[in-house]
This record gives sequence, C-alpha cells and structure tokens, in this order.
Amino acid sequence: MQAAHLASHRFGYSQPHLQTLANDPRSWVLAQFERPAAFDTEGLVDSAKAWQISRDVVQAALNPSTPPSTNPSQDPLGPMTPARQVLRQTNLHGLGKRWQHMTQTTTPVAERWVQFWANHFCVAATKGTTLALVWPHEYEAIRPHAWGSYKALLRAAIVHPAMLLYLDNAQSIGPQSMAGRRRDRGLNENLARELLELHTLGVKSGYSQDDVTQTAKLLTGWTVGPNTAGVARFMDNLHQPGKKTILGNTYPEGPQALDLLLTDLARHPACADFMASKLCRHFVTDAPPAALVQAVAAEFRRTDGDLKAVVVALFSHDLAWQEDLPPKFKRPEECLISAHRLMQKKVINVENSAYWVQTMGQAMARAPSPQGWPDLSADWLSPDAVIKRIQWAERYGELYGKDIDARDLMQQAFGPHLTTSTAQTIARAESGAQALAFALASPELMRR
Repeated sequence: MQAAHLASHRFGYSQPHLQTLANDPRSWVLAQFERPAAFDTEGLVDSAKAWQISRDVVQAALNPSTPPSTNPSQDPLGPMTPARQVLRQTNLHGLGKRWQHMTQTTTPVAERWVQFWANHFCVAATKGTTLALVWPHEYEAIRPHAWGSYKALLRAAIVHPAMLLYLDNAQSIGPQSMAGRRRDRGLNENLARELLELHTLGVKSGYSQDDVTQTAKLLTGWTVGPNTAGVARFMDNLHQPGKKTILGNTYPEGPQALDLLLTDLARHPACADFMASKLCRHFVTDAPPAALVQAVAAEFRRTDGDLKAVVVALFSHDLAWQEDLPPKFKRPEECLISAHRLMQKKVINVENSAYWVQTMGQAMARAPSPQGWPDLSADWLSPDAVIKRIQWAERYGELYGKDIDARDLMQQAFGPHLTTSTAQTIARAESGAQALAFALASPELMRR
C-alpha cells in the first residue's frame, strides 16, 4: 500500500479510498496524462472580455461620481460599484469552476501538473489591468498546452494578455520605434527579465544584463490594450527595429523573432536543468535526489521538451517513489482541495472558502510576486500558519462533522499509513465535529 499512498497523497490531491489504487499505482498515475479529465469552460469569460471587465473597474475607480452600491469600508478593494460587482462575480465563477474540477476530477495528478505550470508562469490580480485575467490565463494558456511541448506552453503563457499586462510588456516601447520617437515612454524589461530568470533558464544560468535588455527590445510590439480590443497582438509601430543578440544568438526584427528566441531558450541546457529541478521539488520532496533531477533533465533535452515524455521520466523513476523522503507541507489551497476530495463534498460557498484559504496565507489569484507561490515547506510553516489551519479545520468540523465519520474517512484514505497517534486523537473526540477537525488538522492531511 506504500505506492498507493504516494500516488494518492504525494502526487495527487488525496483519494478517498486508498484501496482502489493498490493494484497498480504507477499505471494509475501515468494513465492520467493520456486522457486528462476535460475542464468545463462553459460560462467562463475569455481574456478579451476579462480585459474589458478589468478596465471598467479601473475607470470606475478613477471616476468619483460613480455611486457605490455598498459602504466602501465593507469592501477592502474599494466601493462596490457595478463594475466591481461584475468583477467579483466573474472571478468567483472562475475560481468556483477551478475548484469544482480540482475536487471532482478523476485525474488529480494530471491536475496537479496543470497547477504546477500555472504557478510557474504566474500572473496575479495585483494591478488594475489584470484584475479579471488570472483564471483566463490558466484555462486559455496553461491547460490547453500542458501536455504538448514546453516551447508551445512557454509561448502561450508569455503572449497572453494576462502576462503582457502583468509584467508590463504591453506598455514597453522600442526607443527607436515609430511610437518611441513620438512618445515620452520607453523600454520595460520586466517580462524579459522574468522570461530568462523565472520561466526558462534560472537566475544562475549565465545571462547578462545586456541579454535582458536585448530580450526586452525583441519583445517590444507584443501588446494588448484599447487598440487591440483586449487581444494580444504584435504592433510594428511599437517594435524596436534592428537585430538583437541574446546569449550569443542573433535575431531579426519583427514578430518572427519571438518564436526563434523561445525555441532557443527551451533548448538551452540550463532550461532542462531548471525545469527538472522545479518539477522534482514540487512533486517529490523539497530536496529531491540528484539522480532523479538529472534523469528528468536528460529526457527534457532528449525529447526537445516533450512534456508527456517528461511526465514518464518523472513518474516512472524509482526515486520519485522512494518511501523515506521528507514529505512536503501543503499550501492552504491544497489542504482545502484534499479535504473536499476526502469528504467527497463540493465547494459550495466559494467566497467563504477563498476567505479561509486567504486566512491561512494564500490569497487566491494574488500571488506575492512573479515567482508564484513558494514551493518549499519552510515557506508555509510558522506558528501563526499552524494556528490558522487549526481554526479552518475547526470550522470545517462544525460544517461537515455531523454527517461524516472521521475515523472511517481517515482509515479509508490512509489505511496502514494512518498513525496511531492520529487515530487515537480522532477516536477520543467528544463529537463528530471535533473528530473531523482533528482529522483535517492532522499531519496526514497537512503534508504530502
């Protein structure tokens, strides 16, 4: 049952019945990437509409004559104007669809794979232009490309309105471009720097500041705004003319340079090493075995970034299934998803659940930086964080404890891996609510 336990809790989002995986856990994991459960996008807005919703909110905030519909002090984001009401409804619907899929999917390991890449190519609703664009970025750029080539995923993630706005490329103008010669605006290097540092090569891969500047010049022209109706496009009048030299390679001017650059970055030896290290750290343990990282990196290079081949290299390797590796401390959202999967309960009140996830330290759609949410256990372990998780567990115990047998739930989900200490603590509970709270606050559920 050890392999089943790892498949369920290390790689997935926790299965309610561990016994169902006992026969062939490895095949169960790998089969998910052949036919990942489809994500239902019905009723979700596209990025152009999301851009307009974000823009309406910004314009309403700049227009003090717009009457608020509620007391501004009740909304930390400001007056609840009609535009903000649309924004809130749009984002809650997008998050609700996401959580519905994560809690009910039959391919949870494949879903964790999607979430890894969504965090790797992080965008956040921390500026007015991206307020409604985080979830469209995930279901338009990440999900459709998570099973193909890394280069295709990279391109989709970079040239999406959410990323162009989040990392300011939409306002980057080539100094010698037609627009640059007429306006008091110039080059913005944010996307170029993160493309090299966070998305492909890693911070210690040897690129220089000049490589960043040249990359920024190459990226000029890729924009989104009123002139593009919220759609990402290349506009010649914003593009820095002339050739650009990056990491020793020379690229022509024009939109075709982007694909040439991304192909070279995806094939750079440092990219394979960087991606393999991040994947193994996320799916296996904070300090993964060097041989595992090397094997995944080698397959990334051999297959030119074929993500399905990388999946096989990672999840077929014996070291990924090593039993004695230190477990990872779950992020707050992972705790929520695992709890609902084990209880087999839908997330009914999305806003309230988002409140609890934020209370535990993870404000949905608002990652603290382009690096995304931290992926090391130490980043989530603190006395206050533990207290908040216990409070969340107590609240969930009150909500669901009356109709859930926590002892049976934990036995079914963890089998022989349920510790005697946790089992005894749950057994001594004075009520169903307390028993479920003990279960959800247990080391078994908090770690993976």
